[in-house]
Amino acid sequence: MLYIADLHTHSHYAAATSKFLCLETMYQWAVIKGIDVVSTGDFTHPAWIRELEEKLQPAGNGFYTLKHIPELKELPGATPAGRTVYFCLSTEVNCEYIIKSKQYKNHHLIYAPDFETAGLVNKALSRYGDLSLDGRPTLHLQAHELLKIILEVSPGVHFIPAHIWTPWYSTLGGMNGHDSLQDCFKDVTGELFAVETSLSADPRMCRRYAELDHLTLVSNSDAHSAFKLGREVNLFNAELGYDALFHAIKTRQGFSGTWEYYPQRGKYYNDGHRNCKISVSAKETTAGICPVCHRSLTIGVAHRVEQLSNRTEPETEGNFQSFRYVLPLPEILGEIMGFSETSKAVEKKYAQAISYFGNEFDLLMHTPLEDIRRFHPTLAIAIERLRKDEKRFTPGYDGEHGRIWFFNEGELNRKPEQATLF
Repeated sequence: MLYIADLHTHSHYAAATSKFLCLETMYQWAVIKGIDVVSTGDFTHPAWIRELEEKLQPAGNGFYTLKHIPELKELPGATPAGRTVYFCLSTEVNCEYIIKSKQYKNHHLIYAPDFETAGLVNKALSRYGDLSLDGRPTLHLQAHELLKIILEVSPGVHFIPAHIWTPWYSTLGGMNGHDSLQDCFKDVTGELFAVETSLSADPRMCRRYAELDHLTLVSNSDAHSAFKLGREVNLFNAELGYDALFHAIKTRQGFSGTWEYYPQRGKYYNDGHRNCKISVSAKETTAGICPVCHRSLTIGVAHRVEQLSNRTEPETEGNFQSFRYVLPLPEILGEIMGFSETSKAVEKKYAQAISYFGNEFDLLMHTPLEDIRRFHPTLAIAIERLRKDEKRFTPGYDGEHGRIWFFNEGELNRKPEQATLF
């Protein structure tokens, strides 16, 4: 069975605001995107886990489904083919600690097979921080101590370091991360079976660092809103279930690779200083200082990979797991139409495309180009270039997202009325 999983989302349930990403919205966008399994996020928050218990029911395979399936309201005009969306209980936590006067901050993903086990996790973690303050709680203990606690709770609980290359709040980040997995996880480093790559890195980049060779590289959207689900996903050719999914990740048997956001599109690819609009590639020399304000630059993922790598780029060829690049359809439509990806015009055309093709991933990755040409020939050209990785880009830096283009300047020859009619 081939299915798609996005295992890193947030409800962002905060006691101060009572705002959160509701399950019904997550469900609807998973259907629109073509995702089969999506994580709940934030089960450590007491109010959010109550919400999960109220609205979810066991699916009999370690996942959950909604008790009441909502009507599709998130994308007016779209009528995607129905599918069952499964929820995996998950949370993300932030470890903060000081070693020899240096502060470390890193995020980690935790998964549970049922609410009883999630409750045991919450009870264990509540001794190290107030779980009610935020959906992603801050724990005052070191990363290796957290992993030991998780290992003791239950063999059904799984732990994956999150977005390991991101400058801030990550295991290996250039700003407040460690210089190796061993330095971070110490005597339990061998218990790791996977790491999350981050939106600004891909498997080819990761395999330049040999310490990751024995680990599966998972990729997720890190979605702070349901609209951003599926920026990155994992593919499985295995039984649809919690235990089978993590067995596939651990053994790579049934794990079919990932679909990756272009790392240059991620907001931490280059070094940079956003306030001064300074973006610096890993090959440029600045001594880490902004040439405008003379403050420290944020060290980007590409530079950090260069710092820690023990392989050259040619040496990685054939040494990384299967992956393909993907870019959200609204971004592609926005380039073609000359509008923002969040504009009403793009939303309308996106809804038409979803109704025509069933879901976004089918269109981007599987639909024959001839079928897309019948819908619109320019979109067919863009998707063909996506599949061939024929792009132009401006890299992201210091929290500023990069840009990806599939057409050269002047190639589209857009006129305002043409953009409206598209």
